Amino acid sequence: MRAKIARFGRLIFERHLTDVAGGNVSARVGDIICITPRFAGSKRQWQLRPEDVLVADKDANILEGSGEISREAKVHFKLHRDYGHLGTGVIHAHARNILVFAALARPLPPVLESTRKFGEIPVTQYAPAHSHHLADYVSSAIGKEQQRIPKHAAAAIAPYHGIFVMGKDLDAALDALERLDNNANIVIASGLFNQAEALANARANMEAAITAFEQSEKP
Repeated sequence: MRAKIARFGRLIFERHLTDVAGGNVSARVGDIICITPRFAGSKRQWQLRPEDVLVADKDANILEGSGEISREAKVHFKLHRDYGHLGTGVIHAHARNILVFAALARPLPPVLESTRKFGEIPVTQYAPAHSHHLADYVSSAIGKEQQRIPKHAAAAIAPYHGIFVMGKDLDAALDALERLDNNANIVIASGLFNQAEALANARANMEAAITAFEQSEKP
């Protein structure tokens, strides 16, 4: 599994399904989680070796591997704890076309036959990438669609950030990610958005969401 995750990391990077700025790939094997390490993109450009992939328990305690747990791994471990009985593979990615929907904080409607099974991909409430709040929000959003996981996958968009996909296994999660990014490209290309207005609203909404969160965290 560590070798497979290393290969999937290279694959999602080469196919523009994530970037050097971030992303994570994880899979549960029995009671342990195999997951890409921190800085897999920014310092290793997704050229991981199997031994670079961490092995951890469900509480994120590292059992094998010398790297650090990614700050975004909180979401992965929560999804595995909450829905591990339904699926074993999780991918977080900065997919090029889906990022448009993340920037606009808009749900992704299914417009292709191949994406109908996933329904509309929801957008979570805003929270910083490394926070336990984001883990809670993503888990809650995917939980509302959890019946899709054992059939194929369920997903949620984190606003201003990216997408999280949980599949019945890692292969299903990757398949769903690329289908959804293709779907996003079709929506964008069809010109459904008034671009100038949408971008202006997106920036305003992002600033408002960040400000609201920061104020809510003040003692």
